[in-house]
Amino acid sequence: MENCSKDYPTSIVQLPDDCLYFIFNWLDSASDRQSFGLTCHRWLQIQNSSRRSLQFQCSFTKIDIASLSQSTMKINAFHLHRFLNRFQQLHFLSLSGCVEMPDSGLRQLQYYGSKLQTLHLHCCFGITDCGVSLAASGCPSLTTISLYSCNVTDIGLKALSQSCLALRDVDLSYCSLISDHGIRALSKNCRQLRAIRMSNCRSVTGVGFMGCSQGLTYLEANGCKLEPDGIMAIVSGGGLEYLNLSCISWCILGDGLRAIGAGFATKLKVLDFRLCRTIGDKSIIAIAKGCPLLQEWNLALCHEITKAGWEAIGVHCHNLEKLHVNRCRNLCDEGLQALRYGCKKLSVLYISIHNYRRISSTAMEIFKCLRGDVKIIEEEVMCIAPNSAFQ
Repeated sequence: MENCSKDYPTSIVQLPDDCLYFIFNWLDSASDRQSFGLTCHRWLQIQNSSRRSLQFQCSFTKIDIASLSQSTMKINAFHLHRFLNRFQQLHFLSLSGCVEMPDSGLRQLQYYGSKLQTLHLHCCFGITDCGVSLAASGCPSLTTISLYSCNVTDIGLKALSQSCLALRDVDLSYCSLISDHGIRALSKNCRQLRAIRMSNCRSVTGVGFMGCSQGLTYLEANGCKLEPDGIMAIVSGGGLEYLNLSCISWCILGDGLRAIGAGFATKLKVLDFRLCRTIGDKSIIAIAKGCPLLQEWNLALCHEITKAGWEAIGVHCHNLEKLHVNRCRNLCDEGLQALRYGCKKLSVLYISIHNYRRISSTAMEIFKCLRGDVKIIEEEVMCIAPNSAFQ
């Protein structure tokens, strides 16, 4: 035993790096992981190279204007350089809320971003096409990027689509400078694209999606200035499962949404038409017939749907589980009766007291009595949670 103790090291600091990595990765306590590197420089290097995720105090996932003004930590290019130099194996980086970050701050990603898969730039108002191009060229493995409220144009999107071919999830919400040309570049070059969020991009009509991949399953386009041809382009890939087109009645009138039911959106499961006040029965009937897999449909404040539209939903929407009819002025006794007889899988009906102006108390009580399997939620207009069906 004495010979063994002399021939083999017994000190933990003499363990090979593989063993130290193993030990570090098995630490469950956050405080233990943070204090691991305090042992010595070698252990600090193990800790640094094991880090895969980095975000700052000013980072956030949901936009909160108050958090921008109250944040006490200001991250600039110098800070980012030091962090990237220290943590060189990052897969996830969030700079969300770093409103003072300039384009030049992202230059360091050309040296340290080769393994980065997720980059969040929510409300980085100083980031323009130049910064996006720098990030794109240095992070070819990106699968997820958020450019929420960045000052990016079609030029930046084109550079992004040419360098980051593995992109799957892109958030362009409130990027007011982009148009269909940028969307076309993403759709054409990034064939693995699964989800796009482009809420309130008022220069996007939708035509840039023509010929998009069947892998595109999730799209938020609420508040965009879409056109009927754009609607057809959006569903042309045939793979959409989630589609949010709320608040677009100001640009698409009457039956402009009818194309959704033309046979390209047969996989659609969640559809949000909240505040589409002018959508008519022809569109509702076409969609009810052409989207047989619909599970949740938000029709809150869709005032032009009449008895014919409600009957079509009752007859054709066999898989519908959740239906929002908050403040639909033309939902009457006959329409409620059509929903009662049909929609056999309906489990939740969102309704508000304002509906009762045309729905008698008798019709409502009959519905509750005969459809005891349906939970009635009486509340004002609500939107579908963006990730209610998809993560």
